[in-house]
Amino acid sequence: MNEHWDKKTQIIELLDHKEYISGEVIAQKVGLSRTAVNNHIAQLADYGVDVFSVKGKGYKLPKQLPLFDKTKLIDNIENRCFYFDEIESTNAFMLQHTDELKNGDICIAEFQSAGRGRRGRQWISPYGQHVYASMFWRLSQGMNAAMGLSLVVACSIVSALKEFDVDGLGVKWPNDIYRDNKKLAGILIELSGHSIDECNLVIGFGINMSMSDLHAQLIDQPWSDLTSLNSMPDKTAMLIAIHKQLKVDLSRFELEGLEPFIPHWQEYDLFYNKEISLLMAPQSVSGVCKGIDKQGAVLVETDGVISPYIGGEISLRAK
Repeated sequence: MNEHWDKKTQIIELLDHKEYISGEVIAQKVGLSRTAVNNHIAQLADYGVDVFSVKGKGYKLPKQLPLFDKTKLIDNIENRCFYFDEIESTNAFMLQHTDELKNGDICIAEFQSAGRGRRGRQWISPYGQHVYASMFWRLSQGMNAAMGLSLVVACSIVSALKEFDVDGLGVKWPNDIYRDNKKLAGILIELSGHSIDECNLVIGFGINMSMSDLHAQLIDQPWSDLTSLNSMPDKTAMLIAIHKQLKVDLSRFELEGLEPFIPHWQEYDLFYNKEISLLMAPQSVSGVCKGIDKQGAVLVETDGVISPYIGGEISLRAK
């Protein structure tokens, strides 16, 4: 960690979301002048960290700001763990280093300056407020064997979140996790390689932990986070659990395919047996969602006929 982030992280760890702390106390504890503390706090705004400042009281966070414990991450993840305070994109970093990586290697960041979602959409990635991570996996059977992988990843993340008493969970085909019917997490899988030969996968995922009011205004769909839980999960422990679950499930997926995961998906499928529309430019298909098949296609019943649909340009909507 460079000094730029060393001091900022020390300051953030002193800030609370319930009580104010004076600039003088912060300066004493981190070994900086009051002016330097003020400058660091002002710079934090560029990374999406809101800090309330009240003359005579000091500084306070509007909400909890859950940070990773870097040492705990590296000590408890069996694979290589690349940790960054800031990075353009965890997926982009892993894609640049695929030749050097092994199954289960993971990149984790507190801030992304160019986070991406499905179809190139921006993924809002303010410092410390959420989980941003990308894990590497190499499939020996090629790209064709990756069909349905995003559904397995969603099931893995749901399983891990349940361990931390996260309630109200559901999944939306092909790559979203919801809480209380609002988007909690997204998955972006990027592939390189060939259809029949060895294929490199970068499995990116983002999970909303503590959304600020400022960044909530930038999101164009209903969202959820974990702040309404009785106790905010430890972000580090949660990430370690997700990593372990992903390794177990991806190994099984390589051996058995998607079929053993279908019951788990159906248990959390928000749209099973409900009316949906599939948007497929320039047309759409409407019908009743009947879950997924062994290839990861969404099944839609229209006029008594069930048909599978799959592809990167399909969006599912409730009717």
